[in-house]
Amino acid sequence: MSRRYPRRRTGEDRTSLYDDITNKIIDELEAGQVPWVQPWGTVPANASLAMPKSAATGRQYSGINVLILWWAATERAYTGQSWLTFRQALSLGGHVRKGERGTTVVYADRFVPVDEKQRASENGDEAQAIPFLKRFTVFNTDQCDELPSEVAATAPPPPPDLIEPRVEKLIKATGIDFRIGGNRAFYVPAEDYVQVPPPQAYFEPINWHRTALHELAHATGHPSRLNRDLSGGYGTKKYAFEELIAEISSAFSCASLGIAPTVRHADYIGSWLKVLREDNRAIVRAASQASKVADYLLGFLPEDVADVTTERAEREAV
Repeated sequence: MSRRYPRRRTGEDRTSLYDDITNKIIDELEAGQVPWVQPWGTVPANASLAMPKSAATGRQYSGINVLILWWAATERAYTGQSWLTFRQALSLGGHVRKGERGTTVVYADRFVPVDEKQRASENGDEAQAIPFLKRFTVFNTDQCDELPSEVAATAPPPPPDLIEPRVEKLIKATGIDFRIGGNRAFYVPAEDYVQVPPPQAYFEPINWHRTALHELAHATGHPSRLNRDLSGGYGTKKYAFEELIAEISSAFSCASLGIAPTVRHADYIGSWLKVLREDNRAIVRAASQASKVADYLLGFLPEDVADVTTERAEREAV
């Protein structure tokens, strides 16, 4: 009984969390809003465009936690993307203001119970790890007082003239066959190449970079790279799920590079909704894959132009 009870509670807690996150995204998609792009169009003009990070450790958040913290920053009009726990604020010499409401992020891992180790040892089996999900409450630095100036300060966005050169160098550094031309953006798995229309084909040239990063995300699924299943045809669940990965990955990459594009692929909202309604874990898995894709691509950014940390831990301890 001591083994089953925690396992059942953990499973129920995890399912509840998946439901909470999925339902929130479904609500926003049904309202015509794309959660992983919305923050760039609604936060205050002085907001810092960045990936969320721990103000105490400097580590960037990944996966579903990025979307959770972007939502919170958008809804509450925070000016930065630095977060910490109540105790971390105290350890830095500051404090969370009375009455402030925190934001829940999650930490996933696996552990092997002592009795399971003993059972496996006695039977000569491999011990089975049990997944667990832990929740943490974090606060934006905007919600705190008396923090050190270097922690509380909001980093300015990178100068506009650095954005295009960095993306161009990134594309070349990946070694992916990247072609500019035509009137459609796509990736061809069988021939392993990306094609994107020229920047002047876009009403807002900044959106060319978002599209390029989206198609490069698809290319990371090639067997020689991250080896994802790209066999889904248009209209299938596999296709919609891969589009989710590429779209969220593009958003993560844009945030890391300081690019603020507008929403794209609104025509995919219907297929995304279908996937999310049928699988309450889809968005968590897609966001996790998107983090891996963004990290893979940004890892090619030449050091002389990289001013953001792109190597994230697979799981972040708050």
